[in-house]
Parts: sequence; structure tokens; C-alpha cells
Amino acid sequence: MDKMRNYLPFALFLAFFLLGLNAFLKSKPSSKNERVYKVVKKYSPFYIEKSFGGLQILNREDSSFKEKPDNMKFFKEFERLEREWGKKHLKLDNNRLFILDNSGKTVSILPLKSRDEIEFVHNYYGVK
Repeated sequence: MDKMRNYLPFALFLAFFLLGLNAFLKSKPSSKNERVYKVVKKYSPFYIEKSFGGLQILNREDSSFKEKPDNMKFFKEFERLEREWGKKHLKLDNNRLFILDNSGKTVSILPLKSRDEIEFVHNYYGVK
């Protein structure tokens, strides 16, 4: 019994460390292709605003839209909103990414240079 008492602080430290590491990995944003994401981000209505109270998600097109999810779910929620927007406003055709406005007119065309960029569009934005 005395031996177990000596190992208890180490076991508790290890348990809390593993729980913290797990929470960190779950809340981490997914990796993005810099070139494609930088161009598409200009046309996406969603953006992150940092304030004293924390992070919040705002919409350029709807001033009443404001979401403030907890820190654990923040980046997953932001990605969900971008994916939802991307399914309606992005079109992939012949290794070219068409960015559409709300009326369906092409605003910009981005030629995709590699298979990695195409996979990013499929996986992150859900465009088929």
C-alpha cells in the first residue's frame, strides 16, 4: 500500500497530461493548403475576430450573424461554416477551381497546380 502511495502523484500527473494532450489534439484546426486557402478566404464571408472576450466568428454579408463557440469547438465550427459555404460557392472542373458569388456567377478562377491542392479542395471544402 505504501508503494502505491509513492506512485500516485506520478499517475495523476500522467493522467492529467494525457487528458490535456487529447483535448489539445481534438481542438487543433486541420491543415490547409496555403495557396488555395489564401485565395478562397478572400471570397468567404466568414472571418475570425479576436477581442478581449475571446474569439468569435462573424459574417461579412450578415451583420447579425455572430457565433462564439467554446475554445474546444471553435476551429471545428469555423471549418464547418466554411465547408457549408464552399459546397455552394466553389466548383471544381478540369483542375480549375471556380469561385462563385451568391447568384452563381463566376467571380474568380484558380488553376490548381498539384494533386495535393485538388485533394485539399475535396477534403476541406467538400467539393466533388
